Amino acid sequence: MPAIVMTLIGTQILMATEGRKKMKISYWLTITMFAAWVGGSLADSVEARCDIYPAGEDHTDVSIPCRFSQRQGAITIIRSDGVTHQLSPAEALGHYRDEEGHAVYRQSGLGDQGLIFRFPAESVYVYWDNSSLQPQDPDNPTAPFSTADYDATTLLPCKPAGATEFSQCPAGILRMENNQASIEVRNPSGEQFTINFLTDVSNQTNYVNATNRELNARLEGDTWILEFANGEVWQVPLAAIEGG
Repeated sequence: MPAIVMTLIGTQILMATEGRKKMKISYWLTITMFAAWVGGSLADSVEARCDIYPAGEDHTDVSIPCRFSQRQGAITIIRSDGVTHQLSPAEALGHYRDEEGHAVYRQSGLGDQGLIFRFPAESVYVYWDNSSLQPQDPDNPTAPFSTADYDATTLLPCKPAGATEFSQCPAGILRMENNQASIEVRNPSGEQFTINFLTDVSNQTNYVNATNRELNARLEGDTWILEFANGEVWQVPLAAIEGG
């Protein structure tokens, strides 16, 4: 069947029980409300995850808890390694000065996952979702997803940009009629997003899209091959979508 590839920005298919719907809606409302005050003057803070990249590097092993807060445009990032960034807004949008007067630039390359701050010596990636730092449940290899909230859970083959081998990424599956499904996944970087597999029943056309990211999708035998714009590659078997 032909596949039409689409991008879904900031939306998500919600289904199954009312309890699950409420859980999903609550999560995305939290993200939306937090994003709203990031650009405004309200005072608030959130527990987050900070990945620290040396300047000019595209790899890091430093992923630590942090607290992000904003008041009247000024930003504070308190890291668990003892470093605190105090950023004051400069003249241009997205430009700041740190406590020593150095120029710092804020970028939105993480979409709804977080923000990037470019310091002279390092880059700090602030992710709103810090659950990847929590202790994993040895009895649930698909954590943070469980069958208490999803119709099924699984581990999907996933490959980060530049990697030569696939690893296993956890996923929670919500299924609906006509062999459609909404699958929430977590990639190796700890980003959590949703991939939707939909069908136009009138012409039997498949649609594949994901929240806040572009992808190309093709069906090879009984497996969807998903190639994301950021270089990630995923494999999703039809059995995960359709159940059995």
